[in-house]
Amino acid sequence: MYTERDHTFVVCAYKESAYLETAIRSLLDQTVNGRIIVSTSTPNARIEGLCEKYGLPLVVNRGESSIAKDWNFGYNAAETPLVTVAHQDDIYEPEFLERSLIALNRVEGKNVQIAFTDYCELRAGKKVCRNKLLTIKRILLLPLRIRSLGKFRFVKRRILSFGNPICCPSVTLVKENLGASVFDERYVNGCDYKTWAGLANKEGMFLYVPEKLMSHRIHAESATTKNVADGTRKQEDLEIMCGFWPRWVAKQIHRLYVKGEKSNTV
Repeated sequence: MYTERDHTFVVCAYKESAYLETAIRSLLDQTVNGRIIVSTSTPNARIEGLCEKYGLPLVVNRGESSIAKDWNFGYNAAETPLVTVAHQDDIYEPEFLERSLIALNRVEGKNVQIAFTDYCELRAGKKVCRNKLLTIKRILLLPLRIRSLGKFRFVKRRILSFGNPICCPSVTLVKENLGASVFDERYVNGCDYKTWAGLANKEGMFLYVPEKLMSHRIHAESATTKNVADGTRKQEDLEIMCGFWPRWVAKQIHRLYVKGEKSNTV
């Protein structure tokens, strides 16, 4: 039986984000209080000041840095069996941790790899819970509403074969089932998609919580927006899709997927 003491939010902070304090406050306002640490490869006065203000431990990656390396560093620093890598721009609903723990405890002993929730977007300060891209992702995840299907390799692979419907900051990673350094460091922006694809090929369960329990901020300075704009995301996503389909099929699916990804630009 998991409790809040078994969970750590790892806030991955980068440079001087204007949204970092809002993200931290949303984690402090959870209905059940787990652990929170801040992880960064770019230590500065703002990050250090917020950690001091809220009494949060700060861990600093002094080694080589990339999105996946920084996520792995923070993930490895957490000492609990459950870890959520929280992005500095996002906001969590007060019930995020409580509802995630309830879902995990319902399937106790089922070898869960990841548990993840539905989400909304934040655009220009406004919450957007319904648009074309979000609708497509929810359709892809429909099979996982039947909880028992999440343990089947075929089902896990199929929901990922048309794109990545799993929002990374909504994911609770079951570290005791995954081990260290779970994120694939060979990819720049598709490291989460590639990681889920790798896990889909292994024994274990994807647990979907179909409640909108966090909001993912879309703005011009986000890594996702920049990598969509420069083509990095496009190249990596196509390569991952080729792991599910013959290349000619993957290209056709990817053309449609790219149209949806344009909503990640502002």
